[in-house]
Amino acid sequence: MKPALAKGTRDFSPTEMERRNYIFNTIKSVFAAYGYREIQTPAFENLQTLTGKYGDEGDRLIFKLLNSGDYLAKTPQALLDEKASLKLIPHISEKALRYDLTVPFARYVVMHQHEITLPFKRFQIQPVWRADRPQKGRYREFYQCDADVVGSESLLNEAEFTLIYHEALSKLGLKDYTIKLNNRKILTGIAEVLGKPELIVDMTVAIDKLDKIGLDGVNRELLDRGFSTVDLEKLQPIILLQGTTLEKIAQLKTILQASETGLKGVDELETVLGYIEKLTGDTSLLDRFVALDITLARGLNYYTGCIFEVKTNEVSMGSIGGGGRYDDLTGMFGLNGLSGVGISFGADRIYDVLEELALFPESTGQSTRVLISNFDKLAELYALPLLQKLRRAGIATELYPAAAKLKKQLAYADAKNIPYVILIGESEMQEGVFSLKDMATGTQQQLREPALLAALTT
Repeated sequence: MKPALAKGTRDFSPTEMERRNYIFNTIKSVFAAYGYREIQTPAFENLQTLTGKYGDEGDRLIFKLLNSGDYLAKTPQALLDEKASLKLIPHISEKALRYDLTVPFARYVVMHQHEITLPFKRFQIQPVWRADRPQKGRYREFYQCDADVVGSESLLNEAEFTLIYHEALSKLGLKDYTIKLNNRKILTGIAEVLGKPELIVDMTVAIDKLDKIGLDGVNRELLDRGFSTVDLEKLQPIILLQGTTLEKIAQLKTILQASETGLKGVDELETVLGYIEKLTGDTSLLDRFVALDITLARGLNYYTGCIFEVKTNEVSMGSIGGGGRYDDLTGMFGLNGLSGVGISFGADRIYDVLEELALFPESTGQSTRVLISNFDKLAELYALPLLQKLRRAGIATELYPAAAKLKKQLAYADAKNIPYVILIGESEMQEGVFSLKDMATGTQQQLREPALLAALTT
């Protein structure tokens, strides 16, 4: 059998893992600076925990796990005869791989409500799975880097999340990206102004696809979902709203003057933008990186307030981050009244962006700093005490595992990007010294152990 990967998954080489950890550690450092602490949850959840939280489209992308053992044993014969696969699912699958980190977090909060202090700020970096069609930048298994705070209604959280995006992406070397903001209350207000409040979900799902299917595609989908051509005539200028963020807000106040909910959404956005300006001390962040996008809908049912989406403008790629506020996500698990807001970084897409732009630092591809040569058994024994001293000094060091020719050992050091090689031959052992070779310059010097340690730790 020829080995093959499952579609939508990937192996990660040592260099790739070092680069991925560079991304994770950079994002973690920003999360920690804003007071977020790490948790982890299981790879799979009860199916009923996940179902119904992501909308119809999201539910179809949940990876279901077959029950262990004879999973058909307790299935009604009538369903087997009917061959209706969707009806069979509740009988043959009770578990599912997690679709995101937010719903498992809500479940965690409810189960640990007596152990946590509110507001509770956590971050989580773990893989999620979606039964989606694999394509560039879209995988079936991928990591999310989430931060959420529950138990706080303050819009300062939304402002700080905007700054978290800005700081993390800047630290990763990105220079041109857009942090898009919108508010689900504004979208609700638009549906009310159109006289179709009952179709709010249909409207948001459709307009959220504007980047993918274009305005004509959105219009066709809206017609299919119950909107009229008259509705489309009213909606199109709203979707295509032009101007600066402040100009768009002014226009929305006029458009939504008949909707109390819509105006509340506009007010919340203004408050968030005001916080950002106060926190940064100027408007440069708002002018360069933050944009109001009325088409941003984040087609998930649980968002109720401010919503985020982040896109890089340097590479053709889908969103590299997103999130929003959910007023009562924990209510579905029996704990009502807890407002929360959270964001996610798409680590896999960020990796692809950094790789395409050559933004990974060279140091992420280097683990071993020193290779000690091995020419024979005596040289190996001579090297062993030094090997551990270097490691205790915090210098990642390898001893070549078997006696071999110098050319082979230097080729090994080159292949692993090891910057220094310590050569131990007969003359070095007789004189009690070590020859330190700089692989970049080719220079070589003989040093006694204290001087060698000093040279490698400076």
